[in-house]
Amino acid sequence: MKRSKSFSARTLDANALKSFAHPLRLRIYELLDEHGPSTATGLAGLLGQNTGATSYHLRELARHGMIEVAPEMGRGKEKYWRIVPGGFTYGEPPDDPETAGALELLLDDLVRQRGAELARWREHMSMAPEEWEQASGFARRSLRLTAAETAELRDEVLEVLERYRTVSDRRRRESPEAAERSTGHVVVHFDVLPLGAIGDADQE
Repeated sequence: MKRSKSFSARTLDANALKSFAHPLRLRIYELLDEHGPSTATGLAGLLGQNTGATSYHLRELARHGMIEVAPEMGRGKEKYWRIVPGGFTYGEPPDDPETAGALELLLDDLVRQRGAELARWREHMSMAPEEWEQASGFARRSLRLTAAETAELRDEVLEVLERYRTVSDRRRRESPEAAERSTGHVVVHFDVLPLGAIGDADQE
């Protein structure tokens, strides 16, 4: 998974990969990404867990730079946690079996999450405001490209996504309340799958 160009998203190291590959931490991160900042108590209610468990897993996510405290929110000892802006990537396939296993779990969860999000939008899109329904889109292209052209396509699309991610992060950082009122949570799925490179492996 080499990248010919650099993007600002942080690459998770082996320790972060192994720590993140935990079902409850993945779900906590997913909820913070979807619903915005929350407390350990609020997340415990959503997850059916006790506050001690969610507090522990929040600290673990923070230790590896996945989330951070939102200092402008909360009172007293109450802490609101939020996603660290900038995003992250999983980087190159690791050599050691333990980290490789963690990456496999993370990639499988990514596929699960994407499928769930697509199914959720497809089921409920007719209930969305008209301007949001018109702004959405489903797209699939089947192309005949070289490996170099495929990498170039990937990088060009990632550059566009990076531009809009920067806009989103700046808005959330400079005026979070205004961002909540004027924007929606938009998910972009982008995959480049050179299926021809694996031949008929899936039919064996």
